[in-house]
Formats: sequence, C-alpha cells, structure tokens
Amino acid sequence: MSGFNTRAIHVGSEPDASTGAVNPPVYLTSTYAQDGVGVPRFSDYGRVDNPTRAALEHCLADLENAQFGVAFASGLAGEDALLRTLSPGEHVILGNDAYGGTYRLLTRIFGDWGVSVTCVDLSNLDEVRSAIRPSTRMLWIETPSNPLLNVSSIRVLSEVAHLHEARVVVDNTFATPYLQRPLDLGADVVVHSTTKYIGGHSDVIGGFVATNDDELAATLKFHQYAIGAVPGPLDCYLLVRGVKTLGVRMERHCANARAIAEFLATHPAVERVYYPGLKSHPGHDVAKEQMSDFGGMVSFTLRGGTGDARKVCESTQIFTLAESLGGVESLIELPAVMTHASTTGSLLELPDSLVRLSVGIEDVEDLLDDLNAALN
Repeated sequence: MSGFNTRAIHVGSEPDASTGAVNPPVYLTSTYAQDGVGVPRFSDYGRVDNPTRAALEHCLADLENAQFGVAFASGLAGEDALLRTLSPGEHVILGNDAYGGTYRLLTRIFGDWGVSVTCVDLSNLDEVRSAIRPSTRMLWIETPSNPLLNVSSIRVLSEVAHLHEARVVVDNTFATPYLQRPLDLGADVVVHSTTKYIGGHSDVIGGFVATNDDELAATLKFHQYAIGAVPGPLDCYLLVRGVKTLGVRMERHCANARAIAEFLATHPAVERVYYPGLKSHPGHDVAKEQMSDFGGMVSFTLRGGTGDARKVCESTQIFTLAESLGGVESLIELPAVMTHASTTGSLLELPDSLVRLSVGIEDVEDLLDDLNAALN
C-alpha cells in the first residue's frame, strides 16, 4: 500500500482473524492470561500494551514514515515523555511563537528540574546559531506555529542542529502527516496532539510521538510503561476511526481556510492575516516547498484592538467560542487570554487583538457570512 488514504484506512485495521470484523476491537481489559509463569500471550498488563493502542501506533507511525510510534494520554504527556530524555544542565531551543502549553512545560516543570530554554525566531538562522550552546540537546520546532502560523524550514534547521548533535523535534499537530512529514525532511522526532486533526471530532484527548531512532523509541516505550500516561482503549479506537478520514477532512479544512484567509485579507476591519497560503505570508515559499497544502488554521488581528477582537469572538453564530482546534466544527478564540494565557509577561506574549480560527468543514459560504456579520 502506498497511497496515504489507503494506508490511513487499512494499516493497523486488518480484518480480525477470528471474526472478520473490519474495525479493530476495543479491548477493555486491564490484564491478560498467561500460558505459563512469565509467558504472556500478548502482554502482562494493560498499561504496558493494548491491542487497540497497538493498532493506532502502527497506523500513525506508518503515516509519518516512521519505524516506531508511541501513543500517550495527551499531547503534553507525549511531550513530557520526550523531554524526560534530557538531563539537568542541558539546553533546549524553542521557537518564540510556540504553543503556550509547551512553553509552560519547559519553563515551569523542566526549568525547575534544571533544563534551560532559549526562545528564538526560528526563521532567523543567525539567531538560531547564536543560541546554540555546548549543552544544547534539542531544537523544538512548530511549523506552522500556534497561533501566529509562522513557517520554518525543517530541512535547514535540521542541518544546523545536527552539526551540533542536537535532536530535532517537530510538532506536526497543525500540518498533520497528510500535509507534511518532518522525518522525511531531516527531523528526528515528530510529536502530535492527536486530540486535534487526527481525532478530528472534538471527542477524544491523545498524544503521539514518532521516530526512526530505535534507542529513543525504546526509551519512550519505557516511559510510557513506567510513568503510565497511556491512552485508554476507547480513546485509541476513536483515534483509529478519526484518522481514516484525515485526508478527506484536511482537503476541506484547507479549502475553507484558504477562502476565509482571502476574505479577511480584503476586509477593512482586519489589520493583518496570518495564513501561510497567502503569497504575502513571509513563509509562503517554505510552506509551499515542505507542505502539500497550507492547513486549516487562520489567525488575524483587528484594527480596533482588544475590544473589537473580543466582540468578534463573542458575536459569531457558527464559529463556536472555544479552545482547541482541528475538529469538524469551526472554532474561534482569543489566544492571549485563552490557549496562550501562560505566555503572558514572557517573550511569547501575544497581542490582545489576535483572533485564532480553527476552520471546520462546514459549507464555506455559511462560514464567510458568519464572519462578515461579526466583523461588521
């Protein structure tokens, strides 16, 4: 199997050998019978492994062109397991527009443990090179970033980091493996909040880490087992179900987002639109090179500032005022006081006039009418 949609539907979901069921069963079990003392048929305990989880890990790893995949209870749980490969005194370079939860985890949890963090503009290679220290062990990239939709060259940044033996991590949540495969571009690790586009229906929380590094994969599996931040079998089933339609959903997300970005770019109330599909976006050429399309996220600022931004967020009828993203329904939020409140007072602080849209798969005419009414 070579086509993305074919793999998304079939890898890990082969018909059950005993019943012919076309979907992986939800294995609601905490333990497994053993054929002898210390000789389990599948595993010894549900935290260690679960067949529904294994189906999910097999499928997502395949879609990321990775040999290994490890599923977690949330995106931050996956990030936590990955960051535990660091030691006190080591250093991480992070984009200065990263997700607030990643920044909070690095600074308030791992910072107290002794890991240091430098936030830089990842599009400025001189700034990246200047931030590298002898203790730098990890370069953490979001592209497109959350919520400013900045784009960084995975290939170029990987080359720079590898010269200094630093591991390159790419948060691929916004792009998904349907639009972008970081391991093919030189990255060492891919992380996902599978809560978002992978699940696609705003009904499950999950995380995932993919890599071709067998030693790192073994460490992550040990962390999964020893720490226990694992997804339940029903969560895994929902994610397996969601990923089967990822390709067709992303095509609609992208088409709708492109139409909305073009509409916003000409609206007199809008000051600036952040969307890599616009030719005016500074990262457009890089996005065009490493992505097959530009995603379903759009951010914009309003000329009237904070008051108008809040009013727009509270005035839409189809766009739901809510955190998160990547579901079939459209969402609108004010990142500075919602998803990214943890960055207040830091280098990552966002303007109060910034609105973020997660563009769903509704009829685009209805979405445009909804935004136009809220803006006027």
